[in-house]
Amino acid sequence: MKRRSFIFKSAQALALGFVVPQQLFGNRPAESVGWHVEQFADKGLAQFSYAILFDNKILLIDPARDATPFYEYAKKNHAEIVGVMETHPHADFVSSHAEIQRNKGVPIYLSRKVGATFKHHPLDANDRIPLNQDLYLKVLDTPGHSPDSISLVLVDKGKDLLVFSGDALLFGDVGRPDLREYKAGKETERIALAKAMYHTVHHKFAKLDDQVVLYPAHGAGSLCGSNIRDVSSSTIGYERQHNYAFKNYSESEFVALLLKDLPFIPKYFPYDVELNKKGAADLQRSLLGIQLLPENFETETDAIIVDGRSTTLFKTSFLEKAIHIPDGLKFETWLGTIIPPSQKFYLVAENSQQLNALIYKVAKIGYEGAIKGGFVFDKKKQAPTIVDKEKFDEYKNDYYILDVRETKEFKIHKIFEESVNIPLSELSNRWKEIPSNKPIVVHCASGYRSAIASSLLRHNLEGVLILDLGEEIQTYK
Repeated sequence: MKRRSFIFKSAQALALGFVVPQQLFGNRPAESVGWHVEQFADKGLAQFSYAILFDNKILLIDPARDATPFYEYAKKNHAEIVGVMETHPHADFVSSHAEIQRNKGVPIYLSRKVGATFKHHPLDANDRIPLNQDLYLKVLDTPGHSPDSISLVLVDKGKDLLVFSGDALLFGDVGRPDLREYKAGKETERIALAKAMYHTVHHKFAKLDDQVVLYPAHGAGSLCGSNIRDVSSSTIGYERQHNYAFKNYSESEFVALLLKDLPFIPKYFPYDVELNKKGAADLQRSLLGIQLLPENFETETDAIIVDGRSTTLFKTSFLEKAIHIPDGLKFETWLGTIIPPSQKFYLVAENSQQLNALIYKVAKIGYEGAIKGGFVFDKKKQAPTIVDKEKFDEYKNDYYILDVRETKEFKIHKIFEESVNIPLSELSNRWKEIPSNKPIVVHCASGYRSAIASSLLRHNLEGVLILDLGEEIQTYK
C-alpha cells in the first residue's frame, strides 16, 4: 500500500501542486498547532484511505482491509488512533473499521442511514466532529452513489479546507448510482440515486469554495466510477471547470448522462456492502484459518480451482479445469467478477511467496473464507492454447472468434469482422450461447482477459478446442 503525505500548516494560503512524497502545501507558523493528512493508496483496487494527524491523535477515513499500515503510521508518529470515519458501506473493498474498533476501542462514525449492526455513532447532515479547538469535520449528506453516502469537510479556524468525498465526487467524475440494485424491487433505484447525485453536486459540492481540496475514496481504474482521472488530489475549483457533473445540465439530462455506458458490476460488490454494514472479522485471524496444502496437490475432480500463476507458466504447467486469473493489478476485481461469494475454491500459485500475496488480495474483497486451500503447482504439461496464426489468418471462418472486451470497447473498434462479443464480465453466465461445432479463438485487447476467458471456457466446454490469441492480438490492431 503506497502512501502520500500532505502537511497543512497554513490555513490561509493553500497552493495546488503535487509532488510525491514531499509536502504539498506550505508551512504553518511554528507557534500554531499543525495537522497532517496521510493518503494510503491501494493500486489494485484504486482505493484511497486517509489519516488525519492532529495533536498526536489520528482519525482514519475509509480504512482498507489491512489495518497494519495505519497502526505503523500511528506508532511512527507517536500518535493514538482515536476514531474511524466511514463515508458509506463500500462495495469494492472490505474496510477495517470494525477490526480497529475491536482492537483500539475507538468509535466508528457513519451515516445514520446505513443501518449498521455494529456499535457506532450515527451522523446527520451538518453534524460536527471536533478534533481540537480550531479544527473539526463537518458532515455533508451526499447521496447519489449510495443513499447513505456522506462527505466530510475539514474546517480549520472557520475556513473549509478539504473535503473527503468518499465515492460521491471523484476526479473528473461522480460515483455510479447503480450499485444498490441487487435486492428485489430495487430496479429503479439507480434513477432515484442519479437524481440525488444531481442535487448533491449542484447543492452541496458546488457551494464549496474553489480552493477546497478534494480527497475521494477512489482514483483511476476503480469500477465505482466510469471515467475517473488519474490523479491523487484535486480542488473543487478544478472540478467545477473540468468535471462534466458540474456543467449546466437539467436534471433529466444529467440522469441520462450518468446512466449511460455504466461499467459492469462484479459479483462481490453486493456481498461487500453487506459485510461492511456488519463489520468484517480481523484480517490476521481470518487468514490463520486458510489451509496450506502440499505442492501439486490433487483436488477432487469437480473442484473449482483459481490459478493465479503467470500465463506463461499456466501454459507450460497446465492444470486441467483451472480458472486462470493471472496475478496482477486487477486480480481482485476479476476474481470477484468470475467467482460468486458463496463459491468455495482452491487457490494455486507458482511459489509460496506468490501464494501468500494472492491470499492477501483475496482477503481485500472478503473472500478469504471461500478458500478451501492453497498450494503451489509446477508439474509440466502443455496447454492446448497455441494458435496457428497462418492457418487462422487464412481460414478465419473455420473458427468461432470470441471478443471478450467490454461492449463499449467492441463498438468503438471491432478487431475482426467475424467476431462475436461476449464480455468477460458476462461470460460465466453466457457461455452456453457459444456453439461447440468449431474451435474457439478468444481475444481481448492485450491478452489478460482472454487468458481468463479461455480457461473459463475450458472449464465449462468439454471436448471443444479453446485457443487463446493472447498477446498476438497486438498484431491485428
